[in-house]
Amino acid sequence: MLKVLIADDHAVVRKGLSYLINAQPNFKVVAEAGNGTDAYTLVEQHPINILVMDLSMPPGENGLVTTQRIHDHFPNIRIMILSMHEEQEYINKAIHNGAMSYILKSSPDNELIAGLNALATDKQYIDSHITLSKSDIKEIESNGIDSNLKGYHSLSKREREVFPLMALGYTNKEIANRLFISTKTVEAHKASIMHKLALNSRPELVRYAVHHHLIEF
Repeated sequence: MLKVLIADDHAVVRKGLSYLINAQPNFKVVAEAGNGTDAYTLVEQHPINILVMDLSMPPGENGLVTTQRIHDHFPNIRIMILSMHEEQEYINKAIHNGAMSYILKSSPDNELIAGLNALATDKQYIDSHITLSKSDIKEIESNGIDSNLKGYHSLSKREREVFPLMALGYTNKEIANRLFISTKTVEAHKASIMHKLALNSRPELVRYAVHHHLIEF
């Protein structure tokens, strides 16, 4: 039985997906999250096989960032993006960041089921309504790193967990409770983040996060 985590900011969507997925043989929804930060935390806490995730789950970390973080640290988790975004930029970036499947929310249920069955055998599946050109594939396979995000890419695993919570204005105590660390550790991570990003205040951090599409409000 493959264990599935659903991440979507709408409870009614999560409920509908759970009903559909649990009706399929060999799949069981074991956890749900309403944003990218919680999705990452649940991945750390549960033995997840498949993550079905939206890209836009405000307020919080951009789903493209969550996809990359989870793929980098939990490469065995098979990620399916289920999104309303049909723009090629989103599709290419999501697959580049580690998603094995990309399904459009406007597509019928059989697309999601086909995607799940493909992931069950470690195969990639792209919605049949999506066409990937040669230039799209080249972009997906590119190893280029945005020079403007070198500071962000230098953040440690834990600092990337603190970053969106810090940008959203969570207190040190709230961050500590969510990440199961001490407030002093939170303070140390915050100082390191500001240093690595060469920023001097939280408003600057928020502008940086929004400008680079790292979080959504």
